Amino acid sequence: MKDFQTTSPYFHTPVSRRTAGKTGLAAAALGAMKFAPYSFAFPPEAEDEVMTPFLDMPVTPPNRLDWERLDTWLTPEDQAFNVQHYGVPEVDPDSFMLEIDGLVQKPLALTMEEIRRLPKRDEFMTLECSGNGSSKGFMNAVYNSKWTGTPLKPLLRQAGVDPRAIEVVFYGEDTRVETLRPGTTRELQVEVPFGRSLSLDDAMNENCLLAYERNGKPFAKRHGAPLRLIVPGWYGVANVKWLTRIELRDQRYMGRYMGRDYVTVRGERWGDKVVNVEHSVGRMRLKSIVARVTRRPAQDGKIPLKAYGAAWGDGTPITKVQIKVDDGEWQNAVLDKEPRHKFCWVFFSIDLGLQSPGRHSVVSRAIDANGRIQPSSEDDEIALKQTYWEANQQWVREIELT
Repeated sequence: MKDFQTTSPYFHTPVSRRTAGKTGLAAAALGAMKFAPYSFAFPPEAEDEVMTPFLDMPVTPPNRLDWERLDTWLTPEDQAFNVQHYGVPEVDPDSFMLEIDGLVQKPLALTMEEIRRLPKRDEFMTLECSGNGSSKGFMNAVYNSKWTGTPLKPLLRQAGVDPRAIEVVFYGEDTRVETLRPGTTRELQVEVPFGRSLSLDDAMNENCLLAYERNGKPFAKRHGAPLRLIVPGWYGVANVKWLTRIELRDQRYMGRYMGRDYVTVRGERWGDKVVNVEHSVGRMRLKSIVARVTRRPAQDGKIPLKAYGAAWGDGTPITKVQIKVDDGEWQNAVLDKEPRHKFCWVFFSIDLGLQSPGRHSVVSRAIDANGRIQPSSEDDEIALKQTYWEANQQWVREIELT
């Protein structure tokens, strides 16, 4: 989670939406037009709106979301992040085989050709790394996609779920030698595949997908080709790439990335004491971010501002996004009515009125249908968290107006 220190190339010169289009946005937007009405991001800006750069922000690295230049609702390939824990394996699509085994009545083995002939469905989803937002250099590991594949539930039913099964484990082709109980007399080195599990109930959710296309095209090897699991509303680690085996079990699976890594340690108040409690990273937490701020020509010494951003979560409807400038009151942003999909981000915008020259802070918070409010960094949910995963705190943005 390196915090890149390079100064942003947008720091000194405001960039208009039109100018940004000339430097690459137009090409990205045209490439996404086939997905209309998903080929746009924020509402049209006025002719005289120019971008106000955020202060002290690092350069966006390759294959990460560039918030200030995002111009499509579906994220283009060159802004989609990827994370791999055991390297990128070589998988031959022609010899590929998916096994569904374990506590089933009829084990299955399917080639990619057979999987592609199964009923096809699209699932729109915002995918986020669970460490996203942990630092200024790692707040762009999130993207929005249309995934295409075949639903998981009918295949599990076809295999025949044994009544004893409680857990479904998903294994990738990628493997590594792991050291268990390091530094002890019982240290053990074993080669294991990457794996994550879901409860049987979660795996039988109608939205789980075995995907082989992203945004209408076969996805890249770095995204898990030829086949990956898609679990809408869950952090990226649960969406197993290079998927080759699905196993039903009668006991909990506790591989490295379930029981030892991707474990959030969070302090909880038990009466008059704080106790650290651990849980495995799973469903995405409510989150929003101010993606960019624009300005228009000054009026009587003050500058009209507008903010644009995105909010997302685990699929619970987002009912409100609020913005605050400096120590002012929270103001309600306008949520885009379209496009909307349950597990996808929703874009918002707000007119921030006339602001004085100088430094200002701008921050957003999302509120969902269950009344949950995106926490600030001072709230217990964040302040008592000991690990960087699930960093869904309100992210304060700094700007300077001249």
